[in-house]
Amino acid sequence: MYRVLMLHRDFPGQFRHLVRSLSQDDRIEVRALGQRVEAAVPGVCPRLYGPVPAVGPGTHPYLRTVADYVGRGQAVLAAALAWRQDGYRPDLVIGHGGFGDTLYIKDLWPDVPVVGYFEFYYRSRGADLGFDPEFPHTLDDQARVRTLNAVNLLALEAADLAISPTRWQRDLHPDPFRDRIEILHEGIDTDLACPGPAQPLMLPEGGSLTAADEVVTYVARDLEPYRGFHVFMRALPEILRRRPRAHVVLAGSDGVSYGNPPAGGGSWRERLLAELGEGLDRSRVHFLGPIDHDAFINLMRLSKAHVYLTYPFVLSWSVLEAMACGVPLVASDTAPVREVVEEGVNALLFPFHESTRLAERVDEVLEMGLGADGLRQHARHLVVSRFDARTRAVPAWRMLMSQRFGCPAPAHGLLDRRPL
Repeated sequence: MYRVLMLHRDFPGQFRHLVRSLSQDDRIEVRALGQRVEAAVPGVCPRLYGPVPAVGPGTHPYLRTVADYVGRGQAVLAAALAWRQDGYRPDLVIGHGGFGDTLYIKDLWPDVPVVGYFEFYYRSRGADLGFDPEFPHTLDDQARVRTLNAVNLLALEAADLAISPTRWQRDLHPDPFRDRIEILHEGIDTDLACPGPAQPLMLPEGGSLTAADEVVTYVARDLEPYRGFHVFMRALPEILRRRPRAHVVLAGSDGVSYGNPPAGGGSWRERLLAELGEGLDRSRVHFLGPIDHDAFINLMRLSKAHVYLTYPFVLSWSVLEAMACGVPLVASDTAPVREVVEEGVNALLFPFHESTRLAERVDEVLEMGLGADGLRQHARHLVVSRFDARTRAVPAWRMLMSQRFGCPAPAHGLLDRRPL
């Protein structure tokens, strides 16, 4: 029996499809350690390593996140040590390298290969920091993110194999490490994220929207500047002026996943609504709050134009799932997006900071009507052919694990081909 140990703060995280594949293979035993369980995977019961020690108030500001990640690595080490004392030894460890989970596992099992997933290497210029002139950064910010990379660098040094999901994310890493990093996306379930009939959307304030309505959508985990929420909101008055029948539906929480909350408190939603004031027709703008995955897929099937914006940062699963659903996409012309979007072929692009241009492009794609079918078809084709979990991503992971570390390969071979 080949033993695989999975490590992720929010299990299974990016490893959901891979863990499911491994756990269904009778030749492989899967164990997992995590701080929280994000989603259940049949056949895998992760051990929770519990709360990470709180970072002390006297910790240097540059080191607060680093100290949290070191505490997580220590918690993983303690949980794994208990297993080793019971006779457990994995044949392969796979973990997220950015949160501290893989930091010390090599010290416990020096001869066990470690595969690290490296999602984002922080840059003081050329990526997210300093991208948005509305939120200027300081020299202090630059020093802080340079220090934060200590965790990435330690995890990279300890990894026998490093993985990044896209070329742009890989290329953020320093030259000495870049050539060691393989590009392998974790995959999108395009059997779930696919075109189909949409159920009516019941609105929080009453009433509903159906496939007969002109619906523009925006979705993010949190409604915040990193995902262009402020740019999108400022485009709404012009979108609604140009499209008198349109309704705009936004889904996401009022928290902050990446940047900072507004100065003075409150949420970015409250701040932007106050800024727009009477200039925004609130009767045609609908906030759903956070939604589950099934509701997201239905929303994409209902949508006539989906808008996605991001700083130069991690590419969201949601944009790939939206493309797989065949919704016409209007997206920011930023580096992560350009890796999957070709202007006029599978989406329409606009400069991130230009709300007026965003409104024009939304109007353009809505005006296409059935003429947008080419965008829809090319978008789905790209995601299925490059990112499909079952036929592309997971087989590629499994074959690499087999070739490099002797993990049993999938019995059906590299690719389970099916129509795109």
